[in-house]
Amino acid sequence: MTTTKHLPDGDIQGALISPDTPNGLGIIILTGSSGRVDVERAERFAKLGATALALRWWGGKGQPPGINLVPLEIFVRGVDRLQAEGCDRIALLGTSFGAMAALLTAARDSRIDHVIAISPSDVVWQNNGPGTDGSAWPPRSAFAWNDEPLPFIVWDPRVWPPFGTQNPAYRPMYELSLNTFAEDVPAASIPVEQIRGDILLVAGRADALWPSDTAARRIVERLERYGRSSTLIEHPDAGHSPVFPGETQLAAPIERAWGGTPAADRELGAAAWNLILDRLRLEDASVSSS
Repeated sequence: MTTTKHLPDGDIQGALISPDTPNGLGIIILTGSSGRVDVERAERFAKLGATALALRWWGGKGQPPGINLVPLEIFVRGVDRLQAEGCDRIALLGTSFGAMAALLTAARDSRIDHVIAISPSDVVWQNNGPGTDGSAWPPRSAFAWNDEPLPFIVWDPRVWPPFGTQNPAYRPMYELSLNTFAEDVPAASIPVEQIRGDILLVAGRADALWPSDTAARRIVERLERYGRSSTLIEHPDAGHSPVFPGETQLAAPIERAWGGTPAADRELGAAAWNLILDRLRLEDASVSSS
């Protein structure tokens, strides 16, 4: 059994889901540009004994209405809350922009023991939506730390999908931007070598939203240059949104394509789930008995 506490406002927003018998693991669940508070995924972990925080990190009361200069301190305060709940092991699990946030935070907060980055980026991108001033232009960093914007890559709009395109693929725009603004990549790169904890990367090579597979491989290469290791699990036909066993498979929003196939997304999600259970020392009887 689990208990859910909704956190509608304040420094920490979202849902805190506590197991009846906690095992000491605290995990923060971060979605990306959908802005969802993923209670379903958090409940999965809580049922396995983890204290799970499905964090709202933008779009809430007093927060930026878009992914625009989001302070990384939001995630640090999430770690504070889990420790206050008695957790002695901390994991961050993020998808897409949420994976970016997880990696950036873990590079600054040594209390984080595990980072699970699904469909990640290896660089900081420009804002996606307006900031607290209501403006989305001119381009600003997606994230900030100590009130300072992080260096970022600007979008190159020359291959932006034509207006009216159904389920457009944005990956070419991101790939072109990395080439156009190559001189900005070193400063915008996430310093993953500063992460103390274990790093697990999950990516589909058919991701149509952005090149998460090549980003994941660049993260692996960067870590290796610093004598660090990580684990990367890929699937050739999976897209931007892997699905864990038993989860609801969401349709891609009409304004963008995720790529992949439903079957491949489930296969990648199942393989990733098994690795996550192993790394976090959890046992899912519903999966192991099937």
